[in-house]
Amino acid sequence: MKKLSRRTFGKLSLGVAMSVVVGGTELRLLRPAHAAVATPAIDSTTAWGAAAAKEPINVLNQKPIGIVVHHTTNPNTNDFTRNKAWQVARQIQQSHFNRGWIDTGQQFTISRGGWIMEGRHQSLSILQGGTKHVQGAHVDGHNDTHIGIECEGLYMNVTPSLPLWNKLVALIAYICQQYGLTANAIVGHRDLDNTSCPGDTLYSLLPQLRTAVDTTLSGGAVGRMWPILRRNTPATGLAKTMQYLLRARGATITADGAFGPGTETAVKSFQTANGLTSDGVVGAATWEKLIMTLRSGDTGEAVKALQNQLTVQNYPTTIDGSFGTGVNTLVRAFQTNRQLTVDGVVGLNSWNNLAM
Repeated sequence: MKKLSRRTFGKLSLGVAMSVVVGGTELRLLRPAHAAVATPAIDSTTAWGAAAAKEPINVLNQKPIGIVVHHTTNPNTNDFTRNKAWQVARQIQQSHFNRGWIDTGQQFTISRGGWIMEGRHQSLSILQGGTKHVQGAHVDGHNDTHIGIECEGLYMNVTPSLPLWNKLVALIAYICQQYGLTANAIVGHRDLDNTSCPGDTLYSLLPQLRTAVDTTLSGGAVGRMWPILRRNTPATGLAKTMQYLLRARGATITADGAFGPGTETAVKSFQTANGLTSDGVVGAATWEKLIMTLRSGDTGEAVKALQNQLTVQNYPTTIDGSFGTGVNTLVRAFQTNRQLTVDGVVGLNSWNNLAM
């Protein structure tokens, strides 16, 4: 196969100036002794209406040795439907055809709504067989040896959605099981090529991804995942939300999204006051002490945190600290989109989804 540039591979022209190319999380883990990895639901090329490949697919008589995580760099849509996922898959394929490629470059795609789709034809059946590899076109010099997974969205400064993350863990664990790989086989595109892919924030999550996959392979249960924030985090919007929550807990820092020494000191003080390990790193235990249940009529810094995070999630609103009718409408829309209980009350599950 012709050697292909990954930087050009990703670009997806939609014909209307839209360009689509093909972001830490802390995990709460339980480790039972053993278990087979469940087979995730994967929509085939037939299901999403792929066009036929332009040439025969090259199936190599060898197992892959690595799994490459990419991001598509298209806008982070809040349309989590299956139809939207299929639309994106078709657009990617047409874009790759336009570059003279025989088919979609990557073997698998995961939408922001958590729909896993076969990318290049035959990738699903070959994966199920567990002995061969479909040659892809997603990273120069490694297409004969690595499986590519495209994550829909742009993850330079924000984390992937929770549904996408959960399915990424499930798919990679299944791939590892099928080919006898370990979680150490997971790499980011930038580990193999000169690119910013899969985005600073998603790349920073790869250690947590390896831990989650390793736990799944061991038969463990992966619990709630929270983005890890530490000094100089790339997730500045989420850092600002965390700073508003610290202010709601009495800190006197500025909510500007810059996680510097002042914020680190405030985090350590909060952790000490709440019996947590005082390390200045905001992980699951700290998040779950820091968040507050909010509802219509509430006011203050915690509401500003909610308003800021809604804006980060593309539900823009004025950050005035007042939980009024407009905020209530946005919260309900967010809960509907994420398939949460739609009650306008921002509790643990809503905060967890907002943070991701």
